[in-house]
Amino acid sequence: MAKELKELTPRGENYSQWYQDLVIKADLAENSAVRGCMVIKPYGYAIWEKMQRALDDMFKETGHVNAYFPLLIPKSFMSKEADHVEGFAKECAVVTHYRLKNAADGSGVVVDPAARLEEELIIRPTSETIIWHTYRNWIQSYRDLPILINQWANVMRWEMRTRLFLRTAEFLWQEGHTAHATREEAEEETLRMQGVYARFAEEYMAMPVIKGRKSESERFAGALETYTIEAMMQDGKALQAGTSHFLGQNFGKAFDVTFIDKEGKSDYAWATSWGVSTRLIGALIMSHSDDNGLVLPPKLAPIQVVIIPIYRNAEQLAQISEKAGQIAAKLKDLGITVKYDDADNKKPGWKFAEYELKGIPVRLAMGGRDLENNTIEVMRRDKLEKETIPCEGIGEYVANLLGDIQQHIYRKAFDHRTSRLVEVDTYGEFKERIEEGLFIWAHWDGTPETEERIKNETKATIRCIPLEGDPTPGQCMLSGRASAGRVLFARAY
Repeated sequence: MAKELKELTPRGENYSQWYQDLVIKADLAENSAVRGCMVIKPYGYAIWEKMQRALDDMFKETGHVNAYFPLLIPKSFMSKEADHVEGFAKECAVVTHYRLKNAADGSGVVVDPAARLEEELIIRPTSETIIWHTYRNWIQSYRDLPILINQWANVMRWEMRTRLFLRTAEFLWQEGHTAHATREEAEEETLRMQGVYARFAEEYMAMPVIKGRKSESERFAGALETYTIEAMMQDGKALQAGTSHFLGQNFGKAFDVTFIDKEGKSDYAWATSWGVSTRLIGALIMSHSDDNGLVLPPKLAPIQVVIIPIYRNAEQLAQISEKAGQIAAKLKDLGITVKYDDADNKKPGWKFAEYELKGIPVRLAMGGRDLENNTIEVMRRDKLEKETIPCEGIGEYVANLLGDIQQHIYRKAFDHRTSRLVEVDTYGEFKERIEEGLFIWAHWDGTPETEERIKNETKATIRCIPLEGDPTPGQCMLSGRASAGRVLFARAY
């Protein structure tokens, strides 16, 4: 087995270290010279590109278009919506000067004190303020609505404790910002985009999610409602995989974005915002991968099939390469991404371990005997199962196998979540069972005081108030007061 795999910490020994090892050894990302920021390496970025393509298509299917807004936001803009500034004030990076100069003692460059900005600029932690300032110039009448804009961008939120992909000071994301003529349209948009995220998570990431809305204390800063999709990682912790926010008229009022409605009256525009980030790569890793490395769902794998020749001499390699080329062509015709690895600086065993580590869904290997028998060895990464099949019909076989792998990965994650999803009625049992790494449905009285006490005493938070199912009233597990229905508690990333 390759040295990389020997050094991969087992999940059962130290899950956090396993994750860190895997991100580094699978060549996804690494820490940068800037504290809290990461370098996303080509293989990690290729996964992000696959996510981008799928999501971008889904956004455009629902009528959205892409645009781009500035990285820098005047400080005064952040003050216009009180809840918004309070929510992000502690995470903002601030630009105060616009020029450097050489130090008088020749020691290097220093900030030129004469180049102080009249108004400081905030590196965007999110873009509601700059976008709604812009929308004021775009919107005069109901005929200008709705505005359905998405932006692919980077943002910065100053983080003290970081983890690659999951929590970094700078990260990549998309942020949707829409404006509407009515409350109903805005609320419909908010739920529509939550549904888009849920569909992407389940159909592409093979990651089951629970849809719900956040409690008041967990809402996005400046939102009237925040809708979320929550996923369970293999260690039982929750990860917020996407959020969609109903902002009401808060930003319309803050930036004086008014329009003339159909009755000729002036009103403020209604707003939504929604986003997912490179945190999804962390979710993908922690949902499916194992002690041998990454396990990638075929729909998001940069390379879906790798073909590896096993040969004794140059003549045999040439024969295998010709056959492998024919197979690769068939697969590509079916829309399957293929890599043929005939590099002579690594032995086949090393390559097998490397591609297991990188989570390539299907590995094909062909040796001299396969050449004689017109067969090929097929290994599926999700189950680490091998079989030898005829080369005839290999294209359709692999296409079906990729579909089966996608479904199997989802079902495995779904069954794992089901096995760790429980109902609890008493606070004593809750405190015991939350230590087991579970998702817990429990009654809550709806007060922030009870929510805060549970969080402080158990480190578990309300992940969401579910949207689906028939809520059954009960009694709060802590206070004994009336509860409208169970909510989802878990410890979270």
